[in-house]
Amino acid sequence: MALFWVAARLVAQTPVDFEASVKAAMAPSIAQQRAAIRKQAIATGQSAAALADSSAPSSFFTIPFSTETEGAADCDPLPRKQLDSLITEASRKTGVAAQLVRAVIDRESGGRPCALSAQRAEGLMQLMPVTAEEFDVDDPFDPQQNVEAGAKLLKSLLERYNNDPALALGAYNAGSSRVDQEQAVPQIPETVDYVTAILDKLGLVNRKGESAAGSTANSGWPTALPPLKDF
Repeated sequence: MALFWVAARLVAQTPVDFEASVKAAMAPSIAQQRAAIRKQAIATGQSAAALADSSAPSSFFTIPFSTETEGAADCDPLPRKQLDSLITEASRKTGVAAQLVRAVIDRESGGRPCALSAQRAEGLMQLMPVTAEEFDVDDPFDPQQNVEAGAKLLKSLLERYNNDPALALGAYNAGSSRVDQEQAVPQIPETVDYVTAILDKLGLVNRKGESAAGSTANSGWPTALPPLKDF
């Protein structure tokens, strides 16, 4: 039987002026983050404009930010309370579980809004430039815009793959074309690790202890999901 994703909506009320207040509060840090991006661009021999203008093929492909290969992003992670507010609002707007959005952010950027990969994936949810354009993101290093676009991307992938989180996460990492071709999580080591780590963090593991990367929607995943936990 196919796995059905339980997308938990958060019901906490947010202020009417939420967006304005968040933007005002984040303005100083955003300026610092943009300066960090310019510094990183100089270090790699590219202009900030070139980094933002990718000729990558049109897909939803994203690359997780790796501190081992890229070095730590030159900015601190967003404060937990600030990031929680952005995740809660994005979850409310899209219906994607807040815990899933947070798990992707933790894996992609470690909560650092200035994260930039060698493949030019940008910001908290490591959006490729074509993805940012797809979701009308003016500034991918703006935390609010980045999180909302990343949540919209997750929603579109969950809908595309019948609410199968393993396939949606596989597509988020390796691209929809690879998932469509293999009808499973692509057997790419990085993608295998990515999907398995996020599902394990969410408590969505195969009851037999099998790797998520070797599974499809019909491979033994529980049809009744445990409640998602705050973390």
